Amino acid sequence: MTETNLFTPHLLQGMELRNRLIRSATLEGLCGVDGQATPVLIDLYRQLAAGGCGLLISGNAHVLEEGKLISTGLGANCDEQLAGLKKLASAVHQEGGKFCLQLGHTGGQGRSKVCGRQPLAPSAIKLEQYSETPQEMATGDIERVIAAFASAATRAKQAGCDAVQLHAAHGYLVNQFLSPLTNQRQDNYGGDLAGRSRLLLAIVSAVQQAIGKEFPLLVKLNGSDNLAGGLDIEEAVEVAKMLDAAGIAAIEVSGGTPASGDMGPIRPNHESGSEIAYNVILSRTIKQQVECPVIAVGGIRSRHVATGLLRTGQADYISMCRPLIREPDLPNKLQSGASDKSTCTSCNGCLKTMLKGNFHCVLEPQKL
Repeated sequence: MTETNLFTPHLLQGMELRNRLIRSATLEGLCGVDGQATPVLIDLYRQLAAGGCGLLISGNAHVLEEGKLISTGLGANCDEQLAGLKKLASAVHQEGGKFCLQLGHTGGQGRSKVCGRQPLAPSAIKLEQYSETPQEMATGDIERVIAAFASAATRAKQAGCDAVQLHAAHGYLVNQFLSPLTNQRQDNYGGDLAGRSRLLLAIVSAVQQAIGKEFPLLVKLNGSDNLAGGLDIEEAVEVAKMLDAAGIAAIEVSGGTPASGDMGPIRPNHESGSEIAYNVILSRTIKQQVECPVIAVGGIRSRHVATGLLRTGQADYISMCRPLIREPDLPNKLQSGASDKSTCTSCNGCLKTMLKGNFHCVLEPQKL
């Protein structure tokens, strides 16, 4: 059985974490248009680290300008962003936490007015999850993206980050290649699962060559796209096995895309105060098939549920997003017994503040 205590220090591929609670990647929209970390963002991470999380995963940092999701998103695509990344890592370290930089490319979910060009995707098809029809990537585009992930990971290591995470979920570029719905290519990067997994595995290999296999590399993976014709749990298990064989540090199992409706990545609670750990079936299924640690995320709100997932071997770590927007000090509260459960109601009002550049919990805005 997995250790049931959330707050026992633990080693994740040599990275010493003070507990098994992880702040899942959260898009804050608090950077400049140049992707530079601002003092406001740095203070936010300092506050989150002081709140007690063992590992903080950054909001999605784009590896290329064309891969930006929003104009004020964090960047890791050029050396000019190193200074801000160093300040983020330092702020987290000063408060006793560890810092992981999430790297991603929005692919077909991008918008021309943000990324400066027609969005790129595996296939040029019109889909609900895309705001506009993307351009199909040529082989040269794919090679350029692989190199950009490796370069961004190198910057993360140079900046003093403790780990990097590849975003292969939620309908972003890597997930688009994995999904038979969005990937209708006929070359080596399409077709069967081996072809559709080729980009992800190439990025993993390039990143490991750039920063070394001893540097913790995590992957955020959809256990299911929750879409007809999309990536399902059976294929996700096979992808997870490939990642495990490649020697990654951990897999964070999520699910859904912007087109998945009520089965999307960030689900509102339908009953006030209810707690539904909605990706647990996916994380449990994958955990049964891999040796590397598995991180559960999605709708987990209480110490009782989090501890139960560890105790029953359904996950090795617990990841939270929205609860830490409302209560950055929730881990400390749970550990001290001052609280048993987050007061977050999953209303998703915080998402609207991110788009307006004023990131906070709408029910308790003074917290951030």
